[in-house]
Amino acid sequence: MKHKILVVDDNPDLREVISIFLTGEGYEVVTASDGEEALAIMDETVDLVILDVMMPGLSGYKVCSQIRERSMAPILFLTAKTQDSDKAMGFSSGGDDYLSKPFSYNELLARVKALLRRYYVYSGKTKEANNYISLLDLLINTEFNEVKRGDTELALTDIEYRILLLLASHKRRIFSVQNIYESIWEEPYYYTANNTVMVHIRKLRSKLEDNPQNPKYVKTVWGKGYRVE
Repeated sequence: MKHKILVVDDNPDLREVISIFLTGEGYEVVTASDGEEALAIMDETVDLVILDVMMPGLSGYKVCSQIRERSMAPILFLTAKTQDSDKAMGFSSGGDDYLSKPFSYNELLARVKALLRRYYVYSGKTKEANNYISLLDLLINTEFNEVKRGDTELALTDIEYRILLLLASHKRRIFSVQNIYESIWEEPYYYTANNTVMVHIRKLRSKLEDNPQNPKYVKTVWGKGYRVE
């Protein structure tokens, strides 16, 4: 299920760019050009609000306060005002985070992901319940392609993540090297691909395991392949 994001800004060019960017990242985006329009659009289907502070009519702070009367969805302020007093006003009105203009779109995406993750995971919401796989003390977030061990996010490459996800999605099933190669690389298996798979398994274990020589996550089934419990 896609997350729905409401973008509120009186700058049409900025609204359009943010909308195109977030839509490309897989989000559903609706936009509003001012506070009144935002309040008319805001309902229980909106998962996050990106809200400009300085707008004609209702300010972002006032819009935020009114949204808080009906929703606890996270609110990310966008503003050129960076004084501590401005940030304090934003937080006191019910905002969750503050991003100063100009900003990079990678930074915007990181804030969006973090706010959604905190909201849905730590508030016990069910929208993302099917997007998590638990593996001992690992938590795999299939929505954001993230793996955490406790509170620590692990820096896995795309291939390492996909191998772990494949095994963890089918616990106790044994995957041969051929199974893994054809599933991950999506091309026909050939014998020399064995080394490719084993190198990536070794790198994956080095990031997951306390003792890669005695792995507790990705186990070797000798003569058959790999599995997770």
